[in-house]
Amino acid sequence: MTSDLTLAFAHPEDRARAAAPERDRISVRDLVLEAEIGAFQAERGVTQRIRFNVVVEVARGGADLSDDVDRILSYDRITEAIEAAMAEERLNLLETLAERVAERILVEPRAERAFLRIEKLDRGPGTLGVEIVRSAGPNVRSIEATPRPRIVALGTAEIAAPDLSARLDGLAADPAPLILCVGLSDAAVPVSANAAVQRRIDLLAIEQNAWILAGRDSRCVVVGTRTELDWGMRHGQISVWAPSKMVLDARCGPSGAEAGSLVAWLAEELQAADVVELGLPVPGASVPGRDASR
Repeated sequence: MTSDLTLAFAHPEDRARAAAPERDRISVRDLVLEAEIGAFQAERGVTQRIRFNVVVEVARGGADLSDDVDRILSYDRITEAIEAAMAEERLNLLETLAERVAERILVEPRAERAFLRIEKLDRGPGTLGVEIVRSAGPNVRSIEATPRPRIVALGTAEIAAPDLSARLDGLAADPAPLILCVGLSDAAVPVSANAAVQRRIDLLAIEQNAWILAGRDSRCVVVGTRTELDWGMRHGQISVWAPSKMVLDARCGPSGAEAGSLVAWLAEELQAADVVELGLPVPGASVPGRDASR
């Protein structure tokens, strides 16, 4: 029990050594970065210090290293994985951040197992954190594995059109994954004098229209996160984008809630193969006015 308790509070490097003393490993200790992260409203719009301790068990390089930095897992790859995971989007949970950092590290050819401890330094009188251990293997997703989608911007009239299902048939015949985006419905939207509040109201009104679209064709699935979009693109799902979470959590997202600009932002984020306008204008759309029923 004493040994277990000691290891529970030990540095990840000590835990890695206790689990497999014969393994080679590299580590990054006490890297402190600032980030906006947290599930509470008080954590939005402010940054706090996050401390990272990462240990990676690596495959032995043998005698062929030749003192060549290109033949090892560089420390820079670990810090780059941390920075890339933090830059993806605003996150609520340290657990999610830890998983994403581990995923990025474990796609490196020589990485075999990663120990991560991530802590909030400014959230209360003590230090709050999570610790995970992940191993490389077939369940580690490729960061670059998601295909490029076709994004279709649907106006309200097109959502209500009697030939909607036929149009979706034509769109789904294309091999590119399909993501549908909508604008505001024709229903009156509440008005607020507070710009931030109005933005949230408009985003929710767009999401109401997304659910109306989903109700018209059972193939359409409303999704609100990047993870759900990625899953849908890899599995042939017709996704309808609910923008609130991604837009509000984005590091450098659109400042307003104008539907066409949101679609343009999403297309850039996902590196879309093309954008199809069907009643909803999109600034800079690559294929304006394409007949999507062909």
